[in-house]
Amino acid sequence: MKQIIYILFILPILSFSQNKIRGMIMEANEKNEHIGLAGANVYWLDTSVGTVTDIDGKFTIPYKKEYTKLVISYVGFKTDTITVSEPKMIHHWLQPTDNLDTVTITSRKQATAKSYLQATNTFTVSSDELLKAACCNLSESFETNPSIDVNFADAVTGTRQIKMLGLTSPYILIATENIPSIRGASQAFGMSFIPGTWVESIQITKGAGSVVNGFESIAGQINAELVKPTTDNKIFVNAYANANGRLELNTHLNTPVSDKWSTGLYLHGNLRDQKNDRNNDSFLDTPLQDQINIMNRWQYIDNEKGFVSFINLKVLNDEKQTGQINFNPKTDRGTTNAWGSEIDTRRYEVSSKFGYVNPEIPWQSIGVQTAFSSHKQESYFGLNQYDIKHNSLYANAIYNSIISDSRHKIKTGISYTYDHYDEFVNTVDYERTERSVGAFFEYNFDNLDKLNLTAGVRIDNHNLMGTFVTPRVHVRYTPWEKSALRASFGRGKRSANIFAENQNIFSTSRAINILNTNGAIYGLDPEIAWNYGVSFLQGFNLFERKADITLDYYRTDFQNQVVVDFENPQEVNFYNLKGDSYANSFQVELNYNMFEHFDLRLAYKYYDVKTDYNLGKLSKPLVPTNRLFANASYETDIQKNGAQWKFDTTFNWLGEQRFSSTGNNPVQYQLPENTPTLGTLNAQITKVFSPKFEVYLGSENLTDVRQDNPILGANDPFGSNFDTTFVYGPIFGVSYYAGLRFKIK
Repeated sequence: MKQIIYILFILPILSFSQNKIRGMIMEANEKNEHIGLAGANVYWLDTSVGTVTDIDGKFTIPYKKEYTKLVISYVGFKTDTITVSEPKMIHHWLQPTDNLDTVTITSRKQATAKSYLQATNTFTVSSDELLKAACCNLSESFETNPSIDVNFADAVTGTRQIKMLGLTSPYILIATENIPSIRGASQAFGMSFIPGTWVESIQITKGAGSVVNGFESIAGQINAELVKPTTDNKIFVNAYANANGRLELNTHLNTPVSDKWSTGLYLHGNLRDQKNDRNNDSFLDTPLQDQINIMNRWQYIDNEKGFVSFINLKVLNDEKQTGQINFNPKTDRGTTNAWGSEIDTRRYEVSSKFGYVNPEIPWQSIGVQTAFSSHKQESYFGLNQYDIKHNSLYANAIYNSIISDSRHKIKTGISYTYDHYDEFVNTVDYERTERSVGAFFEYNFDNLDKLNLTAGVRIDNHNLMGTFVTPRVHVRYTPWEKSALRASFGRGKRSANIFAENQNIFSTSRAINILNTNGAIYGLDPEIAWNYGVSFLQGFNLFERKADITLDYYRTDFQNQVVVDFENPQEVNFYNLKGDSYANSFQVELNYNMFEHFDLRLAYKYYDVKTDYNLGKLSKPLVPTNRLFANASYETDIQKNGAQWKFDTTFNWLGEQRFSSTGNNPVQYQLPENTPTLGTLNAQITKVFSPKFEVYLGSENLTDVRQDNPILGANDPFGSNFDTTFVYGPIFGVSYYAGLRFKIK
């Protein structure tokens, strides 16, 4: 123990006496503009002392008199060695290894960036990628991304559900600036509570992820990085309208308060008061909705002393009405006059992040994250009632440093979570409190050449799940130039919020049964799963144009799972897994810059997701075994006045999906074993008039594909065969939209 304390604390203190060199590594261009290269390797020749440039291309590295040769390298660029005789600021431009300067720049500036250097299989979706589609909220931000599947959870609420590696969003840790945010009561609708214009970028990690962020993630992690008062536009306005009556307005107002403090006020409102029933089943194709969402964000920066801090205050009021088109909540609620539903949500959030980077030792830092949220949902679905109150507290303290040199980095810290749930389901009240405290340690080895390893472990004590250990390992190996071979494994554990995560069950006439009653959470045991994966990324030139191909395979094995069983059409049963449950996911993706300003992305995905139900081992319902994806985007040259055209189109093809059994229903309410295949096409055109103003026009489901009879028993919504969960495709059909963006830097 004394040796560990010495390593973690004594060695970094001894490093205070070292001098340092700061600088910026940039890509060469005709005007010598400062276009930073993120992830460039910077190290002293014949030593193990090195670092990697940050997202802006900046770096800080220790300096001693005996260090004279500084080596700078980056995949696709010529490696340079420069002579340094004294500590000074260094600005250096790297030259591409070929003469296709413009091509190289275009490839690296793709809206979705993949890293050849990270141990985790992580890629970053920038705001440029988000603007390729309507992207009104976070749940709609993945339409141009083949790694995330998006579908409607049911035929009435309009809720979009995402999947990764064949598993639904509860198995994905969804965070806002690395603070877990979409969980518990917000699991069903929470992603629609983060407006798309608030999102600066999204980091998507396949596999178990990092132990720093907690023990719950199983299939992967999605982190939304929000816009910041110091870098966002001073004034930003986005207005949006579509053919099904949806109107949105987003306004950002940012201003500095002092030389260190800045603040931003972000306002979002959306309204849909137009009733649509294009398939004439008497039910609304899209719900009526009214949402007000406000965030006040404060940012503090003191570069000289190494302090940075964020404080966020959020208030949300969201109201939805859905059901039959003639439903009047004032007269029909609680009756069988007409089937209808109202979902009213009020949510308050306060979060903060505090960071300190030692100015003398830049690899030594401390971060503290805290968040509190109060979520209250009052709702009914026909004659079913569901109310939930969820108060949550989260705290995480992280210490970063190195061991010996910058090849050996460590993160260690402690975390605490508190969740109090109070749920009312028809006539039954479910109330529980969850508390956990944990400690974690993560080690990263990076030799700046071939190998990168991240190995972490955390131990947590949970009042309902006991004490348990969570190990996770990620490794990246570079066998040859422009390649990255990755492997990972890790464990996840979580409590299933069976009602909040499956609210579509209330829009049915099914009886709700919990078959195991010996566990600590609804009488059920916690879910435990192992995730294993391998991935290979290869960059290359095809007909003298940049391209890359990615192949990955992941498998998730459940030790225990709360099975959601729809196989009896009159019931939905929750019970602990008895037998096997697994999800296999294979994906191949090609990105190709066919010609200047034109990028093509193609992908194929295969799923094998099966569970042992009470009736036997079956494929998970409504998960396509095969999926094809294609995205093409083109931009014209930017004119002197800033004018530009942008074009984007996305095609999705879904293979057959298994329906859960309807064999016990009367013939008129029976469905085939599998869904038909379907393909959808989205397109958008953006006209940029100047750096301040642009307009966009687009269409979702341009081919007007529609699912026939998405609601089973729509003619008798209070009968025993009513079910809205058999949704595999679009309901509304083609939808056109238009919008404008105005900004002042």
